[in-house]
Amino acid sequence: MKINGNAVRVGNVIEHNNRLWLTVKTQAVKPGKGGAFNQVELKDLRNGSKLNERFRADEQVERVRLEQTKAQFLFRDGSILTFMDSETYEQTMIDLSLLGDQAIYLQDGMEVIIESYEDEPLSVLLPDTVAFEVTEADAVVKGQTASSSYKPAVLENGAKIMVPPHIEPGTRVVIKPEDGTYVERAKD
Repeated sequence: MKINGNAVRVGNVIEHNNRLWLTVKTQAVKPGKGGAFNQVELKDLRNGSKLNERFRADEQVERVRLEQTKAQFLFRDGSILTFMDSETYEQTMIDLSLLGDQAIYLQDGMEVIIESYEDEPLSVLLPDTVAFEVTEADAVVKGQTASSSYKPAVLENGAKIMVPPHIEPGTRVVIKPEDGTYVERAKD
């Protein structure tokens, strides 16, 4: 679908220079002379490289819609992750590098969304939050609980995060896989 250059927004996937790009940042610029343009920061969906581009209002940009498929994580074999389509039960193999830092938060049976373009998987979206057990946590220093301080902890998957002082080893906590931040104590 063609859109004009000023209509490109954060989160849009566009086809530019025969490659697929995710829009990371946009800024509308109105210089003193000449026409307004949209300064856009793009990230290549296949190799992660970045590009800054200017799109004028009269330029046409091809916006791409990615196909989203619900899938369940089955297992990891080396650097290959295996997912199963929730509707067709078809298995999809995806390279671990596609998930980047979020791969450590994958759990057996986890429901994810695989985004693909022309049957090529481009990204895997994990749930907004996941629960893990804390295996190690530093002891609380007396008087530390008065201020809003955090202490280092290690989760059962080996990830290191910062948690509030009241979290002890054995406690289940809710984490945002997007950035690895503590959300709350798990309610289960």
